[in-house]
Amino acid sequence: MSKINKILACVDFSEYSLMVLEYAVELAKGSETQIIVFNVINQSDITRIEMAGGYFLNAINEEDYIKDQKKNRYEKLKAIINENFFDEKSKMSMKIEIGVPFESIIKEAETEDIDLIVIANKGRGNMSRVLFGSAAEKVFRHSPVPVISVRDKNKFKRGN
Repeated sequence: MSKINKILACVDFSEYSLMVLEYAVELAKGSETQIIVFNVINQSDITRIEMAGGYFLNAINEEDYIKDQKKNRYEKLKAIINENFFDEKSKMSMKIEIGVPFESIIKEAETEDIDLIVIANKGRGNMSRVLFGSAAEKVFRHSPVPVISVRDKNKFKRGN
């Protein structure tokens, strides 16, 4: 097994995001391991904004939407880190990309020389999973590095 130098902690602001960060921090404890807290603005959301722009005169501008989303998401990430991981924040950096979530995660793992991905097996959209398969599932199948799936043990108890 090789040394873990960089962990990609994938957060989508669902109820599982804090758990993803807790696992990433725990895995990095006692080492110089860096954690990249990673979020993706889904390209399909931007496409819907573009389409709406053609129908409504007062529709939001695509560039403004992206700028606002990035600003809001960075602020949310900073707040989560400061409130829950203040002592570990020097090990953490934040990155927000635009794209198809699973593709962006795989690309980030390859370009940033990531050693481990931490991701929740459930996220924001259950209906999209039925139609397209979950982003986490696609990351598991296509990741060039090991992936840790974070689950809520209370929701996944035997007998439930």
